[in-house]
Amino acid sequence: MMNRQLNWFKGGLLLGAAFLVAVAFVKPIGVSTQFVIANGIVWNLFSDTVVQKDSESRSGYTSTNAYLNKSGGKYAENVANPINYSFVFVVAMVIGAFISSRLGGPKPTVSDRQAPDVWRQRFGETPALRYATVFFAGILVLFGARLAGGCTSGHMMSGMMQTSLSGYLFALGAFAAAVPVAVLIYKRK
Repeated sequence: MMNRQLNWFKGGLLLGAAFLVAVAFVKPIGVSTQFVIANGIVWNLFSDTVVQKDSESRSGYTSTNAYLNKSGGKYAENVANPINYSFVFVVAMVIGAFISSRLGGPKPTVSDRQAPDVWRQRFGETPALRYATVFFAGILVLFGARLAGGCTSGHMMSGMMQTSLSGYLFALGAFAAAVPVAVLIYKRK
């Protein structure tokens, strides 16, 4: 039991150190904007007018899309030149998660990979329902993240680490919504 308690503590220290290094040397961590950039990259493949060079903008790029044109075309620049810190960070997250799944901890059973036990107890063994629910929940979370101007890693983790009031408010709102929804869905006492 003691080893398990130290694992979360070590993980927390490593996560804090990663955020500190990112803020000190590059910028605060946040990843939801990369979904917008990915959409822009795909859109730009099919349209020559989405992102264009513009010597008068701060970034050197402009976009017909108001969101991509924000901050002097900063996002338009990322669409035109996608290999940057944020893109590499998201790819590294996927690779790191894969490596972690191969190296760490107990391996989940086939049923646990389809749905956790608590889900199966409440909603049954049907994987299709679980997958559809998770897919639409992911869309809802991503929509909320963009509506809020950032995701949990950007607002909550990076924001709170920098003692940002918006980070604390975001965390408060996230937990104020998540706890009652979890209780409602899973009918736990």
